[in-house]
Amino acid sequence: MIRKSIAIDMDDTVADTLSRHIERYQQEFGITLDRKDMLGKKIYDIVPKEHLATVRQFPHHPDFFKDLPVFDNAVQVIKELSQEYRIYFASAAMEYPSSFNAKYAWLKKHFPFINELNFIFCGYKGVLNCDYLIDDSSCHIDVFSGQGYLFDSTHNHYETGYQRVNNWLDVKSKFLTD
Repeated sequence: MIRKSIAIDMDDTVADTLSRHIERYQQEFGITLDRKDMLGKKIYDIVPKEHLATVRQFPHHPDFFKDLPVFDNAVQVIKELSQEYRIYFASAAMEYPSSFNAKYAWLKKHFPFINELNFIFCGYKGVLNCDYLIDDSSCHIDVFSGQGYLFDSTHNHYETGYQRVNNWLDVKSKFLTD
């Protein structure tokens, strides 16, 4: 029997990219940002206009994606999912080509039980041929032909019309039965 497949986004789905943005912003400008101020917005929407060009460059640095924090329970739940489903990591890395090495190393470090041939670095997630997609960006779910799940993040907090998962324990409850 062929197992169903799940494509999982990396940034702000398993890796806490927003924390890195906040950290770099504080280092660069000496200002601490509060996640609560970002509900329904991206960091680019809340920083002063004169800081925007610098902030937009953060993810282009080759080390930006190195050693990102992993969301709670992500590793354990994905390990359990991999027993029942074919797991793929699908990152829209084409936005930041300098991120490939760091993202690859990060995935190998935190998810050594997933074969690196299941790492997909792409731009347009409409090409994915999986049964499910877990992603924090609704634009990727909109073009995906399978069932998408919007992973809760500050920037998508108010988006409606999508099946949502709030965290990795919520993912587990949707995909695994005890």
